[in-house]
Amino acid sequence: MPESEPSFRTERINPADLDRLVGLLDLQAALPGIQRLRQWALLALDLHPGEKALDVGAGTGEDVQAFAAAVGSAGDAVGVEPNAGMRAVAEERAREKASVARFVDGDAYALPFGDNTFDAVRCERVFQHLAEPERAAAEIARVLRPGGRAVVIDSDWATAILHPGDPSVLDALTTAMLATTPNPYSGRRLAGQLTAAGLKVTDIGSQALIQDNTAADGSLVRMLAATGVGRGAITQEQADKFLADLAAGAQSGDFHMSVTMFAVLAHKG
Repeated sequence: MPESEPSFRTERINPADLDRLVGLLDLQAALPGIQRLRQWALLALDLHPGEKALDVGAGTGEDVQAFAAAVGSAGDAVGVEPNAGMRAVAEERAREKASVARFVDGDAYALPFGDNTFDAVRCERVFQHLAEPERAAAEIARVLRPGGRAVVIDSDWATAILHPGDPSVLDALTTAMLATTPNPYSGRRLAGQLTAAGLKVTDIGSQALIQDNTAADGSLVRMLAATGVGRGAITQEQADKFLADLAAGAQSGDFHMSVTMFAVLAHKG
């Protein structure tokens, strides 16, 4: 992806854009689809006091706080987050809740831990940003202890739906989005990647992430329009009309924006 194009990859976020990303993540975390997947993941990982749990791509850190509550003071709950500003947000939120969750710098391609370290690993909406997601799957398998559990959650952007709007413009924007996402079909590939890494897949689930009407004027659709214009997929006039159509749809109750997310549970033998 050219550096001039908008991106929500945390390692690329400028300090000036950090608040925008944190706000977007907070809005998404409140969506029922995200909440259901995260609740399922926590139950599937089945954490016990004294265990060690890792979240790869921890973001604002709330899921690491949930890990910390489950494993207790005898355990260890760690979040890997490559963006220093985002780590600072996660650390501050953990302090506010008196959580023992901790956060470290790290790369999904080279996790800063030894082999067989963790009882559970979670990774949400990271693989879609990776050109070589199989390397990240191998790293998750490497740091898991025998008998350990992993849950990987990601979107499949070919399932994205946006309404209303000119179908030709929507198709052009979808094509541009798929072209600028390193791994846009991530959701459907997770099970195969974890299996290839040597893990045994034991459950797969899915959930539609449905945005509410406020998304019609939000960062994601504006980024989508800007990307379409920047790549020459649509004109600025078409982008303005696209945004106006969404706003009108939201006002009248005729707005829909969603993408399907997949969650895979796997174990290390």
